[in-house]
Parts: sequence; C-alpha cells; structure tokens
Amino acid sequence: MGILDKVYDGNKRELRSLRKIADKVESYKEEFAKLSDAQLQAKTDEFKRRLSEAKDDKQQDKLLDEILPEAFATVREAAKRTLGMEPYPVQVMGGVTLHKGDIAEMKTGEGKTLTATMPVYLNALTGDGVHVITVNEYLSATQMEEMAALYNFLGMSVGLNLNAKNSEEKREAFASDITYTTNNELGFDYLRDNMVTYKKDRVLRKLNYAIIDEVDSILIDEARTPLIISGKADQSNTQYIQANAFVKMLKEDEDFTYDIKTKNIQLNDEGMEKAEKWFKVDNLYDVKHVNLLHHINQALKAHFSMQNDIDYVVEDEKIVIVDQFTGRKMSGRRFSDGLHQAIEAKEGVDIQNESKTMASITFQNFFRQFNKLSGMTGTAKTEEEEFLNIYNMKVTVIPTNRPIARIDNTDKIYSTKANKFKNVVDEVVERHRNGQPVLIGTVAVETSEYISDMLRKKGIRHNVLNAKNHEREAEIIASAGKKGAVTIATNMAGRGTDIKLGDAVKEAGGLAVIGTERHESRRIDDQLRGRSGRQGDVGVSTFYLSLEDDLMRRFGSERMQSTMQRLGMAEEELTSKMISRAVESAQKRVEGNNFDARKKLLEYDDVLRRQREIIYQERNEVIDKEDVRDQLMGMIESSIERTVSYYILDDEELTDYEQFVRTVLDTYLTGENLEIADIRGKENEEVIALVLGKVESELAAKEEKLGTEKMRLFERMMMLRTIDQKWVEHIDSMDQLRTGIHLRSYGQINPLREYQNEGLQMFEDMLVSIEDDTSKYVLKTEVKSDEEIKREQVISKGEMQAGDSKEKVKKGPLKKEVRIGRNDPCPCGSGKKYKNCHGK
Repeated sequence: MGILDKVYDGNKRELRSLRKIADKVESYKEEFAKLSDAQLQAKTDEFKRRLSEAKDDKQQDKLLDEILPEAFATVREAAKRTLGMEPYPVQVMGGVTLHKGDIAEMKTGEGKTLTATMPVYLNALTGDGVHVITVNEYLSATQMEEMAALYNFLGMSVGLNLNAKNSEEKREAFASDITYTTNNELGFDYLRDNMVTYKKDRVLRKLNYAIIDEVDSILIDEARTPLIISGKADQSNTQYIQANAFVKMLKEDEDFTYDIKTKNIQLNDEGMEKAEKWFKVDNLYDVKHVNLLHHINQALKAHFSMQNDIDYVVEDEKIVIVDQFTGRKMSGRRFSDGLHQAIEAKEGVDIQNESKTMASITFQNFFRQFNKLSGMTGTAKTEEEEFLNIYNMKVTVIPTNRPIARIDNTDKIYSTKANKFKNVVDEVVERHRNGQPVLIGTVAVETSEYISDMLRKKGIRHNVLNAKNHEREAEIIASAGKKGAVTIATNMAGRGTDIKLGDAVKEAGGLAVIGTERHESRRIDDQLRGRSGRQGDVGVSTFYLSLEDDLMRRFGSERMQSTMQRLGMAEEELTSKMISRAVESAQKRVEGNNFDARKKLLEYDDVLRRQREIIYQERNEVIDKEDVRDQLMGMIESSIERTVSYYILDDEELTDYEQFVRTVLDTYLTGENLEIADIRGKENEEVIALVLGKVESELAAKEEKLGTEKMRLFERMMMLRTIDQKWVEHIDSMDQLRTGIHLRSYGQINPLREYQNEGLQMFEDMLVSIEDDTSKYVLKTEVKSDEEIKREQVISKGEMQAGDSKEKVKKGPLKKEVRIGRNDPCPCGSGKKYKNCHGK
C-alpha cells in the first residue's frame, strides 16, 4: 500500500504542477478573446521570431516552455473560432503532459484529438516538423481533416501520409509543419529512406517530435512485431508439405507436449521416434537436420497453436493475419520464420515464397530515435514501468472533465462456455427489449460469429464488427449508441471513434458493455469498458467468464470446474471476489511474461540497432557527399594493407611473392604492371605505397576516360551497391544466428551474450568485406568513354542493317579468347612460366 500511495501521490504532485500551468493559460482568456482574427494569427510569427533567438536545442526547449501558456491560449481561442470547440482545463493539462514528452492517460470521450492540438502547434513553431501518429489511416485522415481548419487559420501547413501516396506526395506531406501518419507507414518510410540511391528520393526529414495516439497499442502491443521489408528468397515448399503431412498424424501428450501457459510445443521421445522413421533419419537433433526440425516445429505450431478465425482468416485463397489486440486484418503482413508457409500448407492454399529480410527495425528502436516522444491513451498506467524503462516516458492520469457515472459490475463466472454464452444472450435480449444499446466485446472472430448466430435465432437485429468486415468499422461504431442497437465487436475495434448516445438512450441506462472473456492484458478490458460512460454519460459494464476460457485454463481452473460439477453447481453463476482476484493476478502474470518477451526482443534488436546506425550513417554520408574519393581511398588503402600483411611476412623464405602479385593483379590492378622484382626485399610500408601509387594512376586514367562528374557518380554507386549487398547478407546471417542461439543455453552459455559476441565478429567481418569488395568493383570494373559507347552503337546499328539484307552470311565457329596470366604455365607445354617463354 505504501508503494501505491507513493505512485498515487506522485500523480497528485504532477497534477498540482499541471494545474498551475493550466491556470496561466486560463489567465489569457479575456485578453485573447478581444483580439481580431489578424491579431490572433500574428501570434504565430511573433512566437517564431522569439524562438529564432535560440542558439542551440537546449535554449530552444527553454523558450518553448516560456511561450507555452500564450501559445496554448492562442490555440484555445483559435479552436473556439474555427471549430466551435474550446479545450477544458483538463485538456490543457493533458496538452502540457504531451509537450513534456510524457503520456497523458485520458478516458474515452475526453477529447484527446483537441488536446493534442496545443502541443502540436507549440512544437511546430520550431519549423522542424511534428508527427501525429495514429493506429490506422482512417483515423489519420479524419483527424487531419477535422483539425486542418484550426492549423491553417494559425498559418501552419498540414500533411497526410498514406500508403497509396507516391514518393513525391509523401515528401510534400512530410515537409509540412504537421504530418498525420500511421505508425506502420512511418516506419516503412524510414526503412525505405535508408535504401534509396539518391538524396532526392528520400521522403522524411529529421525525426523531431511525435505524439502517438493510442500509445499503448503502438508501443506495447505492436512492439513484438518488427517492421520488415523483404525480398524473395529461394522457393522450398517440399519440406513444408512433408512436415504438414507428418504432424497431422500426431496426438497431443502421446507424441508432443503443449504448454497452454507459454503456448510452447515440443516433440517428446515418442514423437521424435516417429519423426525419425517418417523422414528416414538417424538422429533428428543432428546439426545437419536442424532445418527439418525447424519445419516440424513450425508445422506443430501451425496446427495446434494457431487457429483459423482467431489468429488468421483464409480470404481469397490467402492467409491473412488477424491482430490479436485490435481484431483487425493485417493485409500485407506475414508471420515470419516460415510459420506463414506452415499455415498455408495446413489450410491447403498456395505456399508463397519464403522471404529474405532486406531491412528491419522494431517500433521500440524506431520511436526512440525521435528527439521528443509523447503519447495519449485511455489506458497506460498498468504498463508505466515498461514506458519508463524503454521509452523514458512517465504516465500521468488526467482527471475527467465530469465524474464517471458508469457502473462497473463484478464479473459473472460460469462453469462452461455454453452456459456463459446462454446468459450473455439472455442479458442482451433483456436490455434490447428496454431500448438500451448493447456493445458485446469478444476476443476472437470465431466467438463473435458464434454469438451472432445465437442472437439471430432469437430474432435480435445486430451488427458484427470483426476482421472479416472491418471496412464498415466507422459506420457501425457511429450507430452503436442508438436506441436498441446491438453491436458485436472484437477487442478494440472502433478504438479512436466515440460512441455517442442517441435520443432517449440515457433514460434507458446508457450504453451497456458486455465482455465475453477477459483478455490477457488488463488494458484491453479497460478499453472495452471505456466505450461506455464518455463525458459523464450513464452506462454499465459487465464481464462474463467461464472456467473453460483460455486465461482461466492457463492457471488451473480445471480443478475448480470438477469441484463445481461434483457439487452439482455446473449451471450456477459465481460472483466470487476470490476468483476475480485470481483472474487479475493471472492477467498480471501474463503481462509480466509479455513485458519480458518484449524486453528480450529489444535486447536482441539492440545488437542490430548499433550496427544499423553505423551502416545507415555510412550510406547517408555516401549519398550526401558529391565527392567520396577520400572515403574510397581509405577503403582501398585498408584493403591493400590487409593483403600486404597477410602475404608478405618477416621471413622472406616463407613469403609467397607469386601469390601476392597474382592477388594484387586480380583485385586491384588491371594491367600487368607489377613484378616480383618490384617488391622483393622491401618493407611492408614501401610495398603498400608502391601498390597504392599504381592504383591512383589507374583511377586517374579511368577519370580521364569518364570525366570527373561521371567518375564521382560511378564511385558513389559502387560503394552503395556493395554496402547494400553486404548489409542484406549480414541481416540474413544474423537471423540465422538468432534462430539457433537459444540452444546454447543447454550448454550453460548465456545465449544473448553469445549473440552479442558473434554478432559483433560477423559485423566486423562484413565491414572488412565491404572495403575489399568496393575496392575490387571500383578498380576492376571496365569503364567506357562516351565516344567508345557511341562508336559501339554505330557499329552495332551497322551490323543490324547488314543482317537485314537478303544475303545471309554463314556464321563461323565462335572462338573463345583465353587470357593467359604472365605467371601462368606456358600453354606450349615447356613447363616454364608464360612470361619467360612465349610471353617474352
């Protein structure tokens, strides 16, 4: 209790501080109301002028804090004139929290969109851009359209970033003072920007300040799913089909174990024997069969852990992922690590190519790159530890403008699912008869369709909102508060859209929310509850649970179920505080497990993050500079130094001069202008200088042939091509390393530390490889002058015309020219080197 008091007191202290600032904003109310439109609009230029005096970012932040009360008062007065809305003092407090780079927890219907306008305007005054991030494009578009009038009135430009837009349109949207976008599209734009070849193709500018709407959904729920841009890898369907056929004959407990708490599936000894017989292998756990074992494990997961209409839906002969938190379809996304292919094999649809990762980043690491990050949601306090640890953001609970009038009933618990759903439908029928609107929340698509079927049999008209028909989301949610409306919705469907009560609904008791199952996260339950009782409206919420629910089964409800059946209580309703507490305790444990999983993902991704930053920085330097000759020469010099120190040893007897000369001629030089006599007996530094001198001469000859401008472009393109090729190969290798690294724990070795050590070694090897290959490509690629290209085109054109004439010329046999190196054996068979025989 002492700890809780401290947390609560901390929030109270923060609220006292916010109220003082809100009072300052309030003090400008009468003064600003007297200003004309032109005078109010002139405030923008005045603020910008004051901010232009800042010498650095620190001073700019200080000035922003100083002008905050006036800027917020400006927005409030402008909102009143353009939108007909005036922010309440609690919204001003929420706005200050967002400006500070923290999270404002504001209940549903408290006007988060209007709250965000104040910190958005204030931070956009710097000219560095502000991103307002939402969970879907519909919300981005509606919020932008709603608020554009206010921002435009104050002289701010507003942009909207959508998936359908081309690069030019995206660049224009991001160049605006304020840009509305989704988290996914922004993340992908960042990855694509780091894959471009020319500076002009980038769409983003610097990541300055972001306000994330529904911040818990984006930074917590989606944090386990990294953003990945993929290219196609080799096709390998056979093993998916074979593994699928094999696991279909397996039985739980007899051949494999399934832990419902962790969703972990493992073959037992019996299952391994069957697998070894089926696939005709001696030892399934032999290193050479690691790929086969991986396919079997994914097939097991596809069959026994992933369920149709819960984790995915089959649509147009394709597997479409269903987001477990929002209940929305995630078109275009695929399960990674071969799981998607395993599900395709299970459902008998075409198995798509496996993909190769070209670029990836987690939301955690992407959003931590912003100079300042803030967010708002109705539910964040339960995850405050994670927000603080990973993003350094505090959660401040902002009080509601009016007291909450919603009644939250205690959970109703039944022995079986069938009994639970029967009682849910009975309550819906009763409330519908009285004209009260009802919102039924389900965890899975399957459940929503089951309840829909039951209501149809009872003759109750209703709307279903799930992954299969989410296109009508806004329309369904908008009418969910009308008299007698019945709406069934998966998890957070409709989140971000207010359910406004229709006529005569308040008299009927407001919106009734019925939860058909507890989610593994308390936040999702709170969000469902929060759909009712907005802005002090009346309402009611009740959760119906059964001892057969997944969450209850994870924590041993079978014993209680058998006791109830023994005592003849199977049909009875339980409203036990002890069971409710047990459910909450189960949720806390699952939340803890999920936090650990996200933390583990972040620890592994942090290894790649540092490497990604180095590579992206190097890429950007190459793209931004007109002249990369110094960088190139640094790479060539390092590569030559390594070659010299590898071949030329202190003991001259052990030095293989012939091999060294051959390597230098193959890698760095195009002519035969290096002899053993040139280097024998010389110090390494002298040899390096000699080779480097010859390299510089060849580069000068190339430049003379190409011209300075084209030579600079050629050098840049070769460097970028090598960096990109090596980086993609490295990401793939890191993926492979990570897949098998957990097996090291069986040898009492810390897998994360091994991943860090081996990942670092692989990265250093990649950097060496980039230097070597760039040197080789730049020096050994044959270049042609414009005159040579034109001459070849003329000859080629002449040959085509000659070929068009009626007289056919019989082709002679093709002669393949064999190039003989000076140090190669002479083809005459004398046994001498070519240079000492016929090559004289």
